[in-house]
Amino acid sequence: MPLAANLRQRLRELAATIEGIDRAVYAQFDKDPLEPIIGLGDAQAPLAFFGRDPGREEVRHGEPFVGAGGQLVRGGLHRHLYGTELPDFAASLAVGRPFFWANTVPYKPLGNRAWSMAVKRRFHPLMRELLIESWQGRDIVTLGREAFLWFGIDQPREERRRLEAFWADERRFERSLPVRLADDRGGSREFVLHPLPHPSPRNLAWYGRFAELLEARLQQLGVARPG
Repeated sequence: MPLAANLRQRLRELAATIEGIDRAVYAQFDKDPLEPIIGLGDAQAPLAFFGRDPGREEVRHGEPFVGAGGQLVRGGLHRHLYGTELPDFAASLAVGRPFFWANTVPYKPLGNRAWSMAVKRRFHPLMRELLIESWQGRDIVTLGREAFLWFGIDQPREERRRLEAFWADERRFERSLPVRLADDRGGSREFVLHPLPHPSPRNLAWYGRFAELLEARLQQLGVARPG
């Protein structure tokens, strides 16, 4: 499903006003640094994956979640749905098409640093609109702390504390949390967050357990092969 033209243009206009996009990497792959990297998939997709921000490989291919961490997620999906390991890169793209993919900010930041809270706040209204109006599902697997706590941005203090308390619970990767988002166009919907750790190989505390945690989530959510 293509990104709505109006939303795409507003993302591009906002990206032109911020500092910190890794323009050297975009230039290396002859990519437009203002083009958002969002893998919308099917608007009716029952499940979304929501991460922190795109990386080098995402810029190269113009697709989200295709670097080392993303391949861990896509590989887990392939094992769950087909019982085999990913045979090649094309299969990793194909297995992701029935799902909805997005990040807190759809642009690669300099280095491997997360975007600042100021930048995330500026993009937040547009990314809220994306989730509310471009996708009809409700279950979201968040990948890492930054992605999970993004849902507390511009929320009342009590709601932010509720998310922070949930994240502090040692059983957070087994439990789920409903949240409500509203956009600036009057839309509002409830989603259910199913947090997992960030799948980066640098996340030494959880990387070795990520595959089993993802599989448990997929079973919990009843994810089945399309068709």
